[in-house]
Amino acid sequence: MEALQHGNSSREQNGSCTNLYDHRSTARILMPLHYSIVFTVGLLGNALALHVIRPNLKKMNSTTLYSTNLAVSDILFTLSLPLRILYYALGFHWPLGETLCKVSSLIFYMNTYAGVNFMTCLSVDRFIAVVLPLRFGRFRKVQNVKYICIVVWLLVLAQTLPMLSMPMTNQEENGFITCMEYPNFEKVDNLPVMLIGAVFLGYGIPVVTILVSYSVLCRKLYFAAKSNHLTGKSGRNKKAIGVICCVILVFVVCFSPYHIDILQYMIRKLLYSPDCMELHSFQVSLHFTVCLMNFNTCLDPFIYFFACKGYKRKIMKLLKRQVSMSFSSVVRTSPEACSRDAAEGTEIHLASSRTTP
Repeated sequence: MEALQHGNSSREQNGSCTNLYDHRSTARILMPLHYSIVFTVGLLGNALALHVIRPNLKKMNSTTLYSTNLAVSDILFTLSLPLRILYYALGFHWPLGETLCKVSSLIFYMNTYAGVNFMTCLSVDRFIAVVLPLRFGRFRKVQNVKYICIVVWLLVLAQTLPMLSMPMTNQEENGFITCMEYPNFEKVDNLPVMLIGAVFLGYGIPVVTILVSYSVLCRKLYFAAKSNHLTGKSGRNKKAIGVICCVILVFVVCFSPYHIDILQYMIRKLLYSPDCMELHSFQVSLHFTVCLMNFNTCLDPFIYFFACKGYKRKIMKLLKRQVSMSFSSVVRTSPEACSRDAAEGTEIHLASSRTTP
């Protein structure tokens, strides 16, 4: 009863909630910090991937091609982050107009579903390479993979372009203009059904595909290793296991919380009308799960590490060079330190000789 009264007090006379951004003071510090880290790590990691892949375009295979598209998607997303950082730093205030808000929203959701779809493609690619290389090997040919990538981008556009017809900004009573916030879409007809369908198509089908592919793939690797120890230690199997672990990690940590959060609230909306307290809790949880989802830009380079040999070699070379430089600096400073110690010892010995009667 007390919660209901508080929820009703959070509503204005026109029925809109006034407590949805009560966490503004905390969010304007933590969210810009989070996205600054995502911007820096994501841009450097994905730019390095493209730098490694670019000289080897003629030797590109299916895995590298999917990884390249994933890296391009992540870089486009990171380049749009400064505007989001500004928005959060101003306390959920967007002074840049409706058009730029729609552009940044489009890039945001394109990155989300391009990431999901290309990771699904990577999973199926590994499945075919290990389990069905003879029957479906043609789908791993570079020319066919190029067409698959084009279809994926068209699918992503089909999933995201309808958003351009919706209003993305909203003028709040306190003068703030919000951009790409869930309450801005509350007036859209059949919103729960639309979002449940989007979760099913954009997350449900890919995650089932990935889980089925990797279950069969892991079973195949297990029996292959059991029958032949050399097979278990092969580079192809290690590569497949590395990609499996990274893709599952990204899905569990980044994409699952957001889509589960959307799904549970939309089901509640179908059953009854949530009050302002529930909507505020959902709004806070959305900000948190969206932060987690965007962290996939930082985790994707780990997929390249296992999927792309060139990327792995480049990283290892950089690490070895850094260790070598650190070791060289230690070696260079050590003789000098020894010389100083010897000189100081000689001075002490001479001084003690002069003072001895």
